Amino acid sequence: MARDVIVVGAGPVGLMAAGELRLGGADVVVYEQLAEPARESRGASLTRRAVECFDQRGLLGRLGPSEPADAHFGGVPIDLGRLAENHYGARGVPQYRTERMLEEWVTGLGVPIRRGHEVTGLRETADGVTVSFDGPHGPGEDTAAYLVGCDGGRSTVRRLVGIGFPGPEPTRGFLTADVTGIETRRRRIGENLPDGSMIMAMDLESGVTRVVVYERGTPPKDRDALRYADLADAWQRLTGESIHHGQCRWMSCFTDASRVAAEYRRGRVFLAGDATHVQPPAMAQGLSVGVQDAVNLGWKLALVLAGRADEALLDTYHAERHPVGAQLARNARAAIELRLTGQEMQPVREVLGELLTRPDAAGYLAGVLSGLGIRYPMGPGEHPLLGLRMPPDQEIRRTDGTTARVADLLHPARGLLLVTGQDPTATNIARTADAWSDHV
Repeated sequence: MARDVIVVGAGPVGLMAAGELRLGGADVVVYEQLAEPARESRGASLTRRAVECFDQRGLLGRLGPSEPADAHFGGVPIDLGRLAENHYGARGVPQYRTERMLEEWVTGLGVPIRRGHEVTGLRETADGVTVSFDGPHGPGEDTAAYLVGCDGGRSTVRRLVGIGFPGPEPTRGFLTADVTGIETRRRRIGENLPDGSMIMAMDLESGVTRVVVYERGTPPKDRDALRYADLADAWQRLTGESIHHGQCRWMSCFTDASRVAAEYRRGRVFLAGDATHVQPPAMAQGLSVGVQDAVNLGWKLALVLAGRADEALLDTYHAERHPVGAQLARNARAAIELRLTGQEMQPVREVLGELLTRPDAAGYLAGVLSGLGIRYPMGPGEHPLLGLRMPPDQEIRRTDGTTARVADLLHPARGLLLVTGQDPTATNIARTADAWSDHV
């Protein structure tokens, strides 16, 4: 008998999607190309909204230590301390630690993760999707009602289903590595140099330093030809310091490419995370936006599978998340130009810096970067909170005098109805909801 959902990709987005679906009662399996969990840090920061997503499932405490992350747009700082709402993200959370936490969570929910399985084909029928793969024991197939592709920027699922991935071609190449055994005076999240080059050295954990170098004029590089010596040479040219003696644990390159998938859904196939949007890590948002994709899709797909919602609900996934991905791609392009164009961009940086001293401008841009400003279309209505998320730190006082945080009430991933007041309308709402108590 076919299962409910196949998730392709066991990164943070795929694991988050699998957990959300399982909490909703779906039968889920995750297929992952890598034979072993990755030990790469890659994304090392989380936006405020991603932190909240973990908090509302009871996962934040499992994530381990972190420190508050400030915000900037293209290197122009935003003073988050002046804003009424908490927009601080989390910094110093290596991606492998996020993946380890999520894997423990989903396997604890009973979701199998099948590693070493490379997807080679898929075909969709009227009532399901069949996936072909090469696994440790040879070729095989599996069938499910739906497929969720969370397999990265070079997504096989996206290619097989034929979804376009438009965006400008990359022009810049950045080198990044996780290095042990080095000390540098330049302990900054990011430092622009006058010619438009950029360097970064950020402490991760256990003596590991994340190093990023962009030397102006450097084109995208072939990942198969990367050498740590090239990064160390560039660092020395730009800073005068040598880090050649460091031990490189992991190295990669990224570009200034910024793309968003033309469709987040085609039939019974969905895309999430980097499979739908890639961008330079100018604002450290890619992983976090992907986690939010997974949360948005997970409960909807679970409800449809359980027969509690019409399939039209699934169209709201693209309607709500594609604009977020498009905004991310646009903003990343703007931020990278602002940051890496030389002194000729300085007047623009100064103007933006002046604008960001205004609380309204700072609040708007902070909301874009943190994810707290995302507003979904909810139909008629003009209330200023309509379409925004409810702050999970909001404390609710029950009629019996006890209190609870909204985040704690959301751990089961069911709909949450909060009824305030004692008037007849509120009483009738509560009585109506009693009939839905198994999933609200």
